Amino acid sequence: MPQPVLFSPDVETPEPEEAETSMAIDRELHRILETTSQDYGHAVRSVHAKSHGLLEGMLTLFDGLPAELAQGIAARRGHHKVVLRISTNAGDILPDSVSLPRGMAIKILGVEGERLPGSEDASTQDIIMVNGPAFSAPRAKDFLANLKLLAKTTDKAERSKKALSAVLRGTEAVIEALGGESAKIKQLGGHPVTHPLGETFYSQTAFRFGDHIAKFSLAPVSPHLVALKDQPVDLAGRDNGLREEVDAVIASHGAEWELRVQLCTDLEAMPVEDATVVWDEAQSPFRAIGRIVVEPQPGWNDEKASRIDDGLAFSPWHGLAAHQPLGVINRVRRSAYPMSANYRSAYNRCPIHEPSA
Repeated sequence: MPQPVLFSPDVETPEPEEAETSMAIDRELHRILETTSQDYGHAVRSVHAKSHGLLEGMLTLFDGLPAELAQGIAARRGHHKVVLRISTNAGDILPDSVSLPRGMAIKILGVEGERLPGSEDASTQDIIMVNGPAFSAPRAKDFLANLKLLAKTTDKAERSKKALSAVLRGTEAVIEALGGESAKIKQLGGHPVTHPLGETFYSQTAFRFGDHIAKFSLAPVSPHLVALKDQPVDLAGRDNGLREEVDAVIASHGAEWELRVQLCTDLEAMPVEDATVVWDEAQSPFRAIGRIVVEPQPGWNDEKASRIDDGLAFSPWHGLAAHQPLGVINRVRRSAYPMSANYRSAYNRCPIHEPSA
């Protein structure tokens, strides 16, 4: 297997006018927050507003990992409480028939080590993932253009969104039948209507992994979750059908996932700055560093929604310096996460906090 690339600050190359683009991204996300909070009388996240699963479990980091994997949070074997939030990516709360990419946010508690700036008072490591290996925009300005479209369509013509989603799902099905996949079409509403618990999730963007560089993944390993891969869900008359499906599985059986990393072994073939490039798993496979176990529990309820949806914020910049987010997409989102959390906290009069182990 090729040797992993050593981390150096030189792996990042800022784009022209990156700071200005970052501020423009914050403005578009703030616009979404203003629109939705006025509609709901309650502030929700600027993206990934709707949760389908709110879970609590335990991460066991494996013992005896090879040196290149025994980095950062995985440097030593241990057990850590975790909070998981399964969501879809819109900033407004839509019926599930508007089928969008799914997200998985993980908060790992009781993590020790040098902290990233801005998270010095916490002891958590957040990992933000979605159910596709490629980001939808190669550059910061492309990402901004996508957000402008999202902001303009937030809370607009729900019926039209349902119809468009049905058309785009058909288009995506044809593309996938021919062996392809379109992150753009999925982002606009063409994601297949499948069970969230059968999905594998990816960080898409690169992170420092101690001495190295990596992307994260979370893959289902429980047999009952593996069996849900690509399984369709009937959402007829069920605006919150995905939440109901997640709750039914988790309440009865719980769940297990592997937390995996894919080490960068070639900066040209596995770029840090362009998150639309999928790193070749034949060259560097995802390798497990730990397992998350969620015992049977309610998959979603009002108490969890109040405590987790309202009370917690997730950000890849909450964590260890050993897992510094890398690449332009991570950099331009850095200020957006605290902006969204502070807005929600002030509007809802509900302090955002970091849980203790």
